Order: sequence, then C-alpha cells, then structure tokens
Amino acid sequence: MAGQTQTAPRGKTSLDKTLQKSEEVAADVQRASDNLAVVSTVLGQELPDEIQVGEVAQAIEHTSQLEEKLAKSAEKLAEVNAALSEEIEKRLEATAERDESQALAEKLKAKIRANGSD
Repeated sequence: MAGQTQTAPRGKTSLDKTLQKSEEVAADVQRASDNLAVVSTVLGQELPDEIQVGEVAQAIEHTSQLEEKLAKSAEKLAEVNAALSEEIEKRLEATAERDESQALAEKLKAKIRANGSD
C-alpha cells in the first residue's frame, strides 16, 4: 500500500546485528574467563607451595582476579544483551502495530473516497 513502511524481519535490523555481535563478544569473554579459571586452578594446584612465592604467587593471584573480572563482565554483557533483545522485540511489536494502523487508515480513506464519489 502507498505510504506503508515495511517492517524488517527479525535478524536484519542494525539492532539485531548489534545484538548478535554483542552476544559473540559475551561468548568470547565467557570462554576467556573459563580458560583463565582453568589456568589459575592448574597453577595453584600443580606448583609446589615453595615455588608459589614472590612474583609467582602474585601472578597466580592476578590470574584469579582477572578470571573473576572476566566472569563479571560476561554476566553484565548477558544482562545487557537480554535488555537489548527485549527492546528489539518491543520495537518490532510497535512497528507491526503502526503498520496495521496505517493499513487500516488507508482502507478507511479508500472507503470514504468510494462513498464520497457515489
């Protein structure tokens, strides 16, 4: 219909693409956190206590702290992605409602024109 805007299918909008990239980053951050947790655990368990001193002890502690930060970042990204996904759904619903209203308005205009020309 004239003047009617087509709604982009889900997965095709710039917000959908942004969400997809953000989800990929979140997955990468989570994998890095998981890998760092393994490294930290192995270092803490496999190195004898007499070696876990000084810079080695600091490195093990730093690895553990980094893993915690990455895990928190992955969690925050997941929350942001959920909110973004919800916003995309709301926008799609609003756009669909707008399109329906526009189509109805066009039908009513056509009906009024048809009745007015009688």
